[in-house]
Amino acid sequence: MVGFLGFIALVLLIMGIVQFFKKEKRKKGIIKLGIGFALFTVAGIISTPVEEEKAAATEEVTEDENKASEEEKAEKEVEAQKEVEEEKAKEEAEKEAEAQKKAEEEKAREEAEKEAEKEPEMSVSQENAIRQADSYLDFSAFSESGLIDQLEYEGFSTEDATFAIENIEVDWREQAVLHAESYLDFSAFSRSGLIEQLLYEGHSEADANYAADQVGL
Repeated sequence: MVGFLGFIALVLLIMGIVQFFKKEKRKKGIIKLGIGFALFTVAGIISTPVEEEKAAATEEVTEDENKASEEEKAEKEVEAQKEVEEEKAKEEAEKEAEAQKKAEEEKAREEAEKEAEKEPEMSVSQENAIRQADSYLDFSAFSESGLIDQLEYEGFSTEDATFAIENIEVDWREQAVLHAESYLDFSAFSRSGLIEQLLYEGHSEADANYAADQVGL
């Protein structure tokens, strides 16, 4: 629209100038010049907001592009930060898993060592000594030293007899009580007499006194 008005104005100005220098058409030339200048003025007035609008649109597009570029940059930074955090979390998880694995292996090793200490390899004579010791305890009460003496009497070495005593489950205090009850089943004892007899059988003083308490003396 603005270009068309400008073209018409230019044509009128040219025709006006040509006619202005022709005496018989000077009046028409002046009119055409006036109209041409008027059209140029109108075209200028119209073109100004159009140019401003175009410039504003261009500026808005530039701002949108800049904004989009900044948003894209921010998204890339966020994504990069996310990747760094994920990598860090992955490394920490791997380290934690490795530490957990080592802890479990160490625990298993310690348990295996304890089990090995708890259940040492036994010779045939040691196994027999343990079986004989359990057999005696099934039928009678013994003190620790008394059972060792009995095993030695049966022909076991002191080492095998001691090994057997150390590797059987027995409550020596309860054995003292059973011993005291068996004595009282066949004879009468005073407290001191019973304690003395239990000490003679190899029970400790503490176990002998406990046994006397348990049988009511």
